[in-house]
Amino acid sequence: MRHSSPSTSLETVFVRVTGKVQGVGYRLSTVRRAHLIGARGWVRNNDDGSVEATVQGTPDQVDAMLEWLRQGPPGARVTDLTSEVQYVDRRFDRFEQR
Repeated sequence: MRHSSPSTSLETVFVRVTGKVQGVGYRLSTVRRAHLIGARGWVRNNDDGSVEATVQGTPDQVDAMLEWLRQGPPGARVTDLTSEVQYVDRRFDRFEQR
């Protein structure tokens, strides 16, 4: 059985996106994009109209997701995106909508 080495480069980033990001398929599109890229984590709507997500993957996967999240799906208008690196032991198995 193969084990991941602690040196395996895995990043976890918490993201908050504001703008017209609810009611436009943002979460579903984010899940689809994460599956294409191979990133893991989750995405959910907030009561204030923003969307937040935790993205986990290689540095390239995380960068690709952040780039996509800044644009979102057609119909979305992202006005701001903040991201913060998190240091967590948890390893997500997949990317899901909450």
